[in-house]
Amino acid sequence: MVRADLLALTAETLAELTNRGLVKRAGRELERVVPVLTEDDDGTVHAAYPDGVGTDLPGGGLELGKCSCGAAGICRHVVGLVLAYQQQRPGVGPTASPPIGGEAGEVGGRSAGSGPSATATGGRGAGTGLSAPAIGRPGAGAGLPRVGTGGVSASREVWSPGEFSDEQLVARLGERMVAAARRVRNAGYVARVHRGRVSDPVPGVELPTATVRFLVPHELGFARTDAASGVRDDVLALAVWAFRAADEQGLGGDDVQVQVGGGAAAVGGAGLESAVALAGLVLREGAVHVGAGLAADVAVVRRELEGAGMRWPLLAVEDLVGQLDAYQNRSARYRPEALADHVAELFARHRAVTGGGSGLRSRVLGTDEASETPLRRARLDGLGARVSAVGDERVVDLFLAHADSSTVLVLRRAYETDEAGPQLAARRVAGVTIGALAGGAVVTESAARSASRAVRLGTRRLSRTEAMVSRGSWQDLPRALIADDLTALAAELNALPPRPIRARVQAELVRVIPVAEVRSVSYSPGAQRLDAVIADATGATAVVSATYASCAPGRLDSMAEVLRGEVRFVSGTVRRSGGGVLIEPIGFAVQGGVVIPDLAPAVRGTDPDHQPEPSTDRIGQALDDAAALLGEVAHRGLQHSPATMGGRLRGAATRLKGTGLRRVGTSMEELAALLGPDPGDAAVEAWIDAYLRVSVAGDMRPTAP
Repeated sequence: MVRADLLALTAETLAELTNRGLVKRAGRELERVVPVLTEDDDGTVHAAYPDGVGTDLPGGGLELGKCSCGAAGICRHVVGLVLAYQQQRPGVGPTASPPIGGEAGEVGGRSAGSGPSATATGGRGAGTGLSAPAIGRPGAGAGLPRVGTGGVSASREVWSPGEFSDEQLVARLGERMVAAARRVRNAGYVARVHRGRVSDPVPGVELPTATVRFLVPHELGFARTDAASGVRDDVLALAVWAFRAADEQGLGGDDVQVQVGGGAAAVGGAGLESAVALAGLVLREGAVHVGAGLAADVAVVRRELEGAGMRWPLLAVEDLVGQLDAYQNRSARYRPEALADHVAELFARHRAVTGGGSGLRSRVLGTDEASETPLRRARLDGLGARVSAVGDERVVDLFLAHADSSTVLVLRRAYETDEAGPQLAARRVAGVTIGALAGGAVVTESAARSASRAVRLGTRRLSRTEAMVSRGSWQDLPRALIADDLTALAAELNALPPRPIRARVQAELVRVIPVAEVRSVSYSPGAQRLDAVIADATGATAVVSATYASCAPGRLDSMAEVLRGEVRFVSGTVRRSGGGVLIEPIGFAVQGGVVIPDLAPAVRGTDPDHQPEPSTDRIGQALDDAAALLGEVAHRGLQHSPATMGGRLRGAATRLKGTGLRRVGTSMEELAALLGPDPGDAAVEAWIDAYLRVSVAGDMRPTAP
């Protein structure tokens, strides 16, 4: 049989499949030494070189070649086999046609002027020094050997890569990659189809993520993509389907755009479907294996979500990409549990809007939120601050009540320093110290807030920001921000939808709570946590709880001292815990002023009333362990989970069931049963189910006193 695929290869296509230097070297060696070629009945070509090296090349692509030289990847002997095959038929002596580098006007006995390679190099070789006069000249530094005896006529053949079947794609890529491509097709994508033409006889497809070229007619194994090998192999299937769609729609032009798929995007929107596909890819591959090949995908998802006004999924994607970047940069900002949280959130939002709850769409997706809203002259009252440490960086979140919108806005600043809260309080934002912003009031004409309630203060010379000292008169704040009835607050928290589908508001649950009585203050040395039980005017109680951090050394001391005095209000993030309300404080209003624990110096304050007996939070520990384990799965990737992961998931399930969380435990067992060498969509859905159940249970879990 004749290997038409090898005869169709040109110097330019060989250079695309390998590199110019390798093709030139193989051509020079072939001028000196010609291997003996033989061919099997199945088309496998064997080359025996005089130095003892043996090379075999079956059909299906150059990367399938095997050589005894020991070189990794496609070596010069494989390329030499192709060049030699185009000079001589197997079983015919090497003198049957002129050697490579002979007469420039003759290629295997055929006139160089009889095909387009005499006047145009074709493909990507055009304009790169691969001109016909240089090809085949011995010693021409920029030239490549003259090859492609059969490819001259083949390159003019009109054909469409849409002829490849899905079965051929599976055989080439594997079921897993084709399944990943189907998910992209379901979400829909736009491709630019280039059919073979005189200026470039090689058909190709430009996708949002990569470009695919089909270098040899009717041979899928010789398709080439500019994406890194192993990063986005699924683009080959996407390119084939793009040609198929163009053929079915009768788009026969040399350069056309075509919409492929997208039928599943009608309910949630193409942007949301693309975001879920991206999250699914990250979950399958894991932060460890995703690499840097997602940039184009992310750009498309961002553009689609922004165009559709889906603010919350867009922010989730931004945070997901931020975690991947942090891992790639070995930054302390990377946390597996945060990566898992963002992946699960995108799936949860998709489920919420595609499950028939159309009335929830704007709240789940944030489609009614502007990306940024400039504020008119505004008064912002400081409710407190939170200082956190991320590696060598200190992050300060300032919580500011905006009366006009009855919301709490967040101003964030990050500093590359090891300074603690007391020192950070002296730093300035828009000419005002952080301490003054956190505990005072500012009037500004240069503020703008984002959809997530982040606020930005301008620094233009004409923009005015003036600070005033606060006397702690929080009773004048909008009523929506004051929770004077703890029983009603508990009911409000109970009615909230699960956290993964709520609005992505940074200070969503920051409230100001009037304090009628402080009933007890206790300290847990092991946890370095200070707890206080407060009561409202009706006698309903809540727990105010804070944990020590080195970046806020005065947090517990100042809190203990305030709670021993005449505290009027406490501000903080509220949540349900153990059947009651838990408050994580950011500020206290006392007689005549405001105290910010995270910005206070570490001065020994009043001792707590007592130290509680140590207790074990079995439910909390079981949920924490399960969440950490699921985060590890997302970190490694479902497709790369170790063999021991199934047993560990079952162990976590047993502990969850032992605390009474039977359905949560069952979801962990279902995930364990679906793990394997090639987990599919069912494993992804099982991971989402398990993570969401663990997350919701964790948000509602009781906290040990």
